[in-house]
Amino acid sequence: MRAAAYSRRGPAAEVLEVLDLPPPDPGPGEVRVRVRYAGVNPTDWKARAAGPALRWPYQVPGQDGAGDVDAVGAGVDPGRVGERVWVYHAAYQRPYGTTAELTVVPDHQAVPLPPTTTYEQGAGLGIPYLTAHACVLGDGSVDGRTVLVTGGAGAVGHAAVELAHRDGARVIATVSSPEKARLATSAGADVVLDYRADGFADELRATAPEGIHRVVEVALGANLTTYLPVLRPHAAVVTYASEATDPTLPTRALMNGNTTVRFLIVYGLSPSRLAQGVADITAALDDGALHRLPEHLFTLDDVVAAHEAVEQGAVGKVLVRIP
Repeated sequence: MRAAAYSRRGPAAEVLEVLDLPPPDPGPGEVRVRVRYAGVNPTDWKARAAGPALRWPYQVPGQDGAGDVDAVGAGVDPGRVGERVWVYHAAYQRPYGTTAELTVVPDHQAVPLPPTTTYEQGAGLGIPYLTAHACVLGDGSVDGRTVLVTGGAGAVGHAAVELAHRDGARVIATVSSPEKARLATSAGADVVLDYRADGFADELRATAPEGIHRVVEVALGANLTTYLPVLRPHAAVVTYASEATDPTLPTRALMNGNTTVRFLIVYGLSPSRLAQGVADITAALDDGALHRLPEHLFTLDDVVAAHEAVEQGAVGKVLVRIP
């Protein structure tokens, strides 16, 4: 099979190549998916760029993707063959990710796609939506609460706005450009603020007079002190993105508000939390509540450019089409 892979870590242009690799076979409890589109996330380039020595000769990157089940292992319903699915965590502690013609994942990580959901949208669900779901709904419903989503036009931020809006929250999103403001508004944000604008802190305070219950945070160190005075007592701040420098937290102010600050990485979520996320995301797809970000399409032969686009902060979703 054709696959994009690397045998050592480093810059995309130096280590990523398209190869012919032996096709993987599904083991017990696994399914094999003929991939149609692979999603590219920051986690993919970060894992490729640095880390410990590889555990196998080649790593095929790509946690997310969508395609069709073409084979099943022992113990899996053979009726799944031919099923349209989206997959998540395909490359997590496994050699075969989604930037390949075939990938193998545990049965439960191949989730049926609703008939109206395209492969392109399915390939963008995994990491962003499961992360956003845990950030927004990890402590229960946000119905009737005010949720602040920083970076509301990013892949996770956009998903967080949609899921919070669907659950009945009043959503405030921050962005840095008119283009991103349009994306956050279309996702369901009730208020969209430019965090670079003069008077942003005052505007945030004015738009949340009763305070903020929950924050979905993309840059804790840069943002916390700005909205800290607007947090309600017992508010929760959930941060999901690593930063170049570990932030210094205003401990006393956080204590005074009995504020919870939670650090979240999608790979560490419990099986039950992931299962709830999958169920809620599927229900939202069935409801038509989830919308596609602008898509940047690349071919498998252009996988280096796809990785570089994500590294450079492309607005929207980067996808690799698998022939």
